[in-house]
Amino acid sequence: MGKDNKILMNRRHVLKTLSMGAVAYGLAGCTSSPAGLKKSDPDVPAYTGHGKKATWEKVTSPSNVSLIKGNDPRDNTYNALMNIEDEIMASLEGKKRALIKVNFVVVTNPLVATNVESVRGILDFLKPRFKGTIEIGEATVSGAQGSGIEGEGTMKGFEDYGYMPLVDEYGVKLVDLNLEPHQTLTIFNTSGNKPQPIRVIQNYLDRDQYLISAGKMKTHNCVLVTLSLKNILMGAPKNDYATQNDKFLMHSWDLSTLNFADPDFKLVLEKDMVLHYNLFRMAQHTFPDLAVVDAWESMEGDGPIDGTPVDTRMALASLDPVALDFLGTKIMGFDPNEVLYLSSMYEAGMGQGDFSKINVIGANVDDNLFKFKPHKDLAEPYGLI
Repeated sequence: MGKDNKILMNRRHVLKTLSMGAVAYGLAGCTSSPAGLKKSDPDVPAYTGHGKKATWEKVTSPSNVSLIKGNDPRDNTYNALMNIEDEIMASLEGKKRALIKVNFVVVTNPLVATNVESVRGILDFLKPRFKGTIEIGEATVSGAQGSGIEGEGTMKGFEDYGYMPLVDEYGVKLVDLNLEPHQTLTIFNTSGNKPQPIRVIQNYLDRDQYLISAGKMKTHNCVLVTLSLKNILMGAPKNDYATQNDKFLMHSWDLSTLNFADPDFKLVLEKDMVLHYNLFRMAQHTFPDLAVVDAWESMEGDGPIDGTPVDTRMALASLDPVALDFLGTKIMGFDPNEVLYLSSMYEAGMGQGDFSKINVIGANVDDNLFKFKPHKDLAEPYGLI
C-alpha cells in the first residue's frame, strides 16, 4: 500500500487525534468561569474580546439564518440583513466602531473576492442604523515574500475589485489590516507538538469594535469550505509583506522551506489537519459579531483561488456564524459534520449545528441545494468521488 493511500485511509484517525489534542492543548483556560458562577449560568459572558469561548455544552436554543435568493447582489445582502434587523440592532448596542472584513485572498482574480455590490448592501443597511465609524478591511496573502505570491497587497485589491468609490459614497475608510499593529498569541505546531507564537492583527481583538465577516461561498484546498468563519480566523494572522506571512503558520508549515512556486510543492493532508485545530483555537480570540456571506457568484473546484464560478445568486446573514456556515456547507452539497473546524465549534458550544434548531428565514433551502465540485485534492479523502 502506498504512502498516499495510507494518508487517505487514516484521515478519520488523524481527525480524531487532532481533536483530542485540541482538548489537551490550551483549551482548559477557555472553559473557566468567573468566581461564583457556573459555566451554564446565563450571566456568564459568552465573549472575551471577540473570541467565542468553548463551554463544551452544545447550544440548545435555535439560531436564525437569513437566506435570500434574488437577481441583484446588493439587494440580496440588504434583504438578508433586514430579515434579522432586530437581532442586529440589539447586538450593536455599545459598539463604537464597525469593521467589515471582506475576503480577497489574492488581488489578481475577481472571482475570489467578496463582491463590492454585496458590501454596498451591508453599508445600505448599516449606515442609517450605526453612528460610529465604519472601516472596510482585509489582510490579503498577496505580497507575501518568498512564497511565490509576491506582488501588491491589500490596497491593490481595493482598487482592482471596485472598492475605492465606497469611501466617498458612504464615508467609510479602507484599511490594509496587514499594516495595523499586532499582538503575539499562540497556536499549535505539529513539529515537536509545541506552542507556536503567531502575530494576530490587533483590530480583530478590539472589544469596542463590531466585527462583521463579509465572506464568500467557496471551496477550499485544505479544509473543504470557506464561508464566514474562516474569513475571520485566517484573516487575523499578520502578513507584514517584508519578512513573514504568519497565515502560513496556521498550517504548521515550515516557513524556512515553504515555496509555493515549486512545482513539486504538494500539501500532505495528514499534516494539514492541524489547520482545523488552529482555526478552532483562533476562534477563542476572534469571532464575528455578524456573519454575512456573498453567494452571488460562488466558487467550486480548486478554491479558494483557482476554482470556477457557480451561479448561486444568494446571500446569507446570521448572528450565529456556526449556524450560517453549517447551512452554507449544506447548500454547497457537503456534510458540515465532516468539516472538523465547523463540527468542533458546534460540539464545543460555540454555535448551533443542529439543523432542526436552525431557523431559515427567507428562501426555501430545499429549492437552493447545489452540488459543488470539491477541490481535486480533497475529493477522495472526503469520499466525494
